[in-house]
Amino acid sequence: MRHYQLGDYTKMDLKICLDWITKYRERILTGQIAIRTRDILRQIAVENEIDIITGKVSNDHVHMFVSYRPNQDISKIVHWLKDIRSRLLLSEFTRLKKQFWGHQFWARSYLAVSSDNNMDEMVYQHIQDQEGESIVDQQFIYNQPPHKTP
Repeated sequence: MRHYQLGDYTKMDLKICLDWITKYRERILTGQIAIRTRDILRQIAVENEIDIITGKVSNDHVHMFVSYRPNQDISKIVHWLKDIRSRLLLSEFTRLKKQFWGHQFWARSYLAVSSDNNMDEMVYQHIQDQEGESIVDQQFIYNQPPHKTP
């Protein structure tokens, strides 16, 4: 069953898969840093009305499958998730501040792939197969793979 977001005169289902890596592909997203990263991502998503369908924090990159509103730009969503989180992590973990001088925690690039109803299950399964700390938003309805509608 699809879960549409409803507006005053609209019904929408906008989803995107986002991936980004740490600067120099450093394997630092482990232990407490991975858990804090996951928690910050959830917090930022709630604050900006982004619904996390699923996601993983791997040791050197992040995968997220999110649902968003039509008035939100994908570049703005990535900015919220990467930049805000970067500043919080650098301020909380001093060893990261020394390792990533100049406040550059993430590589500048990211991957954004839009998803339609036919690809949802493949994207969901791809992220579930990744190693790392799960980012599933407990308040969002999708805790299982999205179902196709006939």
